[in-house]
Amino acid sequence: MVVVALVLAGLAALVHVYIFVMESLTWTSAKTRAVFGTSAEEAEATKELAYNQGFYNLFLAIVTAVGIVLVAAGSEAAGAALVFAGAGSVAAAATVLLVASPDKRGAALKQGVVPLLAVVALLVGLLA
Repeated sequence: MVVVALVLAGLAALVHVYIFVMESLTWTSAKTRAVFGTSAEEAEATKELAYNQGFYNLFLAIVTAVGIVLVAAGSEAAGAALVFAGAGSVAAAATVLLVASPDKRGAALKQGVVPLLAVVALLVGLLA
């Protein structure tokens, strides 16, 4: 079950690296604006906020990835703590998005289900 958890956490980390790219690098592009449903004017007005938010996503992905590497290298306790922190934070942020903006349910589920499953699978795997 731990391996399943690490694969799921890795997928969640990859999604958040992609979100980082969109928010911090391509925020004002037509393709990214279509994903987020923003106009050119809205994207231009919010690009500094998106840039910063993108880095939050990147840092959570890095924490999760380092945790995966540590578990794989045999440092299960430290690695699991980082996976719980990274994937758990991503799942919690998705929950906040769902509660605060119910119209963004699809985005919240896309961002939050996989890391939540990773956290649950890791917990089950460690307790087994």
